[in-house]
Amino acid sequence: MTSLGARIAALMIVAILAVTGLATLAASRALTPPPPQSRIEPIARQMQILARLAEADPAALAAAGARIGPRPAAGSPDPRATHMLARALEHTGPARRVQVSRGPDLPAMTASVALAPGAWLVLDMPDMRPPDDGPVILAIWLAVILAGSAVISLYAAQRLVRPLRLLETAAGRIGADATLAPVPETGPAEVRATARALNRLSERLRAAMESRMRLVAAAGHDLRTPMTRMRLRAEFVEDETDRAKWLADLEELDRIADSAIRLVREEVGGGGAEPVRLDHLLAEIVTGLAEAGHPVSADPLPPLSVRAGPLALKRALSNLVLNAATHGGGAHVSLAERHGSDGARAVVTIRDDGPGLPEEMMDRVFEPFFRVDPARRKTLPGAGLGLAIAREILERFGGRIEIANLLPRGLLQSVTLPLAGPDTPPQDRKAPAEEI
Repeated sequence: MTSLGARIAALMIVAILAVTGLATLAASRALTPPPPQSRIEPIARQMQILARLAEADPAALAAAGARIGPRPAAGSPDPRATHMLARALEHTGPARRVQVSRGPDLPAMTASVALAPGAWLVLDMPDMRPPDDGPVILAIWLAVILAGSAVISLYAAQRLVRPLRLLETAAGRIGADATLAPVPETGPAEVRATARALNRLSERLRAAMESRMRLVAAAGHDLRTPMTRMRLRAEFVEDETDRAKWLADLEELDRIADSAIRLVREEVGGGGAEPVRLDHLLAEIVTGLAEAGHPVSADPLPPLSVRAGPLALKRALSNLVLNAATHGGGAHVSLAERHGSDGARAVVTIRDDGPGLPEEMMDRVFEPFFRVDPARRKTLPGAGLGLAIAREILERFGGRIEIANLLPRGLLQSVTLPLAGPDTPPQDRKAPAEEI
């Protein structure tokens, strides 16, 4: 019972049962009949009167409908009722022999009062016991209360947590651009207010994201013109060493601007998903990087298909493999299938032989423009956006990436992607070629 709705329902059920139980107890106390001894004494007085009349004029009493016989009424004696009636007769007059009988042939409880020797006055008396089906009635009463309180509590709990469920649903519908899909503003006042607040939040998030992307894209494009002018001026620098330094810095600025523009494009869209043969895509990446002179190898790749954009997925995996080959002294790629609570997934592992990463920096490697060692900017190419772009692409297609250090040295990059469904035919075509 961890959900808020279940807790509210349980609390309401307990509250209803407690209130109903207290009300039933109070009503039973208020409506409790007097004790049997006080109720039976009026009956005993009437029996004393009838017994004296029977002893004085039995014929007249018999003519009036009274039953006088030589023996007590048939049936099984009831000792408890007999004892109570005998005591009541002692309190209301002379003590008399009496017998209370029960039986299937008797209309109810039957009292037999002894008269003269050999004569008995037989009288009907009310049955003061609780009904035989009392436990059944009590069980039905409790079942009705429990069922009614459960239904009312569950319904009320569902109504109370609807705004929270709306928040949960809206959070699950966050798109790749980190914005919320519009939420219908219908239902009770609280639900409408929650939906209205979510829609306002979504509009502000969308405006902020668009503003950020426009800013980054504009900065990347606007840098191209002054960089071109600076490159032309650098060509006229007479000192070859200075000219080479100028051109290297301009080349790095160009890579940073190009990577920033690519990151914005990936966040905006990057194409829809379609079935892609992941083994073919990885083989193409490994072959291309190996031909370019990078130390890259791969295990035999099993045939697995995922749903993704071929060009975007190739860019993401190429960034990861190239990162391992460049900074880790070599990359080794493997592919496997894994089944878990989240379904069937393809697992791509990329191992390298580099020094690894400091543990305190593991959570920062996906930040844009992040470098473990800023001094490496001068010796190794890149703008520090490869991992950021890769994660952006993988998360858009339902994947995720994890990084861990290996012992005694090396780094492990693990990429998981949902496998394409069985009704989706795998595509054997290769992803479009792209500059790495």
